[in-house]
Amino acid sequence: MTATNGKQRLDWILSPEPAPDLHGPGAGLVVGVLALQGDFREHRTLLERLGVSTFEVRRPEDLAGLDGLVIPGGESTTIHKLMTAYDLCEPIKAFANGGGVVYGTCAGLITVARETVEGKPRTLGLMDIVARRNAFGRQVRSFEAELTVEGAGPRPVKAVFIRAPWIESAGPRVDVLATHDGHIVAAREDGVLVTAFHPELTDDTRLHELFIHMIRRRQAAAVEAEIASADCDAGTPGRAAAAAGHR
Repeated sequence: MTATNGKQRLDWILSPEPAPDLHGPGAGLVVGVLALQGDFREHRTLLERLGVSTFEVRRPEDLAGLDGLVIPGGESTTIHKLMTAYDLCEPIKAFANGGGVVYGTCAGLITVARETVEGKPRTLGLMDIVARRNAFGRQVRSFEAELTVEGAGPRPVKAVFIRAPWIESAGPRVDVLATHDGHIVAAREDGVLVTAFHPELTDDTRLHELFIHMIRRRQAAAVEAEIASADCDAGTPGRAAAAAGHR
């Protein structure tokens, strides 16, 4: 089985192959889901419902050709150890710094943070936030809540919190998208989106649609920058010719 970008899709052996909606809002996009530990299959299923082609990322080479990357919920210390073992930390940083959009849920929020309150595990530093691990309590304290999330429309989002972190503090360039009991539980900065909860465990696709929208905006900005650079390198011949025509 081969994807549109020429990659062999062998990941279907490890996970059931989702059925993409070719007319969904994510049609034409290719998103990787870090598949070292956690609920990566649920993210794939939800994204492919929106038309996105998805791949499971386990090696640095799996990042090639991706438009976005999801770092799923799981156990943050285990995810960090496996990322280190598979030499993924620096390639993921390079992917994000090179324009790739990243969405971290629960443990993924911790993974992309600048640091944690506890000082461990080591984080990727992709977002100017400080995360507090297990902030809402252990597994038995898991709960659901309805939240108003900026960018997700007026209807409340059903948020599933499982051993969830919260954002203890955020830098000035971080957009706070949602809070619960006074604590930040969803945020965005440049090309990084995080939620302390698990939208992939519900049928609500709005957070993943927001992620897709961020990818589209990042791509459009890159195209505009290329056009502006080409105009500059060529001395803006189109404008010069137009000016000459008015002489």
